[in-house]
Amino acid sequence: MTVLVGIVSKNRASILPRAIDSALSQQGVSLQVAVYDDNSTDDTKLLQQCYPQVEWDFSPENRGYVFARNQFMSSTTAMYFCSLDDDSWFTNADDLAKGVRYLENNPNVAAIAYDILSPDRPDRVPEKEPHEVSTFIGCGHLVRLSQAREVGLYDPPPSYYGGEEKDLCLKLIDKGYTIIKLPGVHVWHDKTSVARDLKAQHRSGVCNDLVFAWRRTPFVLLIPLTVLKLSRHLRFARRYNSGELKIACREGIGDFLRAVMAGKVRRGPVSLKALRRFQYLAGP
Repeated sequence: MTVLVGIVSKNRASILPRAIDSALSQQGVSLQVAVYDDNSTDDTKLLQQCYPQVEWDFSPENRGYVFARNQFMSSTTAMYFCSLDDDSWFTNADDLAKGVRYLENNPNVAAIAYDILSPDRPDRVPEKEPHEVSTFIGCGHLVRLSQAREVGLYDPPPSYYGGEEKDLCLKLIDKGYTIIKLPGVHVWHDKTSVARDLKAQHRSGVCNDLVFAWRRTPFVLLIPLTVLKLSRHLRFARRYNSGELKIACREGIGDFLRAVMAGKVRRGPVSLKALRRFQYLAGP
């Protein structure tokens, strides 16, 4: 079965080849590799000459990685879609095949969460029994496209970063599907600082997390859960005693309120059963 590995990139020409090489090195699957360039201003376009076997899409405007992932998933004829960040890569040549094999043998599983390593969690762990989780991490995951399309792919959030993976996973759980993590089957996330604005990401993450609650929570729990999330974000900002973090948090809350008041957040609540399952899997 064919797998599309899609990499969304912006202004990371220096590190993008590592992700591409990692994707091209995967063995044991029928493989397609594509890169969506989100209107980069660096030398990313020059890389096309080095990788003629890769499908390139150069956007003339900033559309964001959620748009790009949806485009990958809606336009391909592949059965599975693997998303790699442009600063992420597989650690073994059979990692993708292991995920595909699990999906092939378990038709009720909608997505595979790879075990993410990073500079703040660098040590590999042995492979262990796969287990159900609430969501995957965007920098390295695999989805069955028929089930992702069934729930409408990603619903674009009003802000550019954060929350889209758990929103998609909750929709899949609501349909009775499961998300499985493969412990010890690793993807490395380098978390490069190139083209990364941490304050803007925190602001966006706060907004989108509140949007997630507003969009998916059943009406009976809508107000208390939204208030709970608001208080948690404010406590987090106070705990770290960072002026920039506090400002970003307040701005994110403001973005959420403006989006709701402007009617930009369409309600699509899941069942209480699905929400409870998601919360149980997510843990405290």
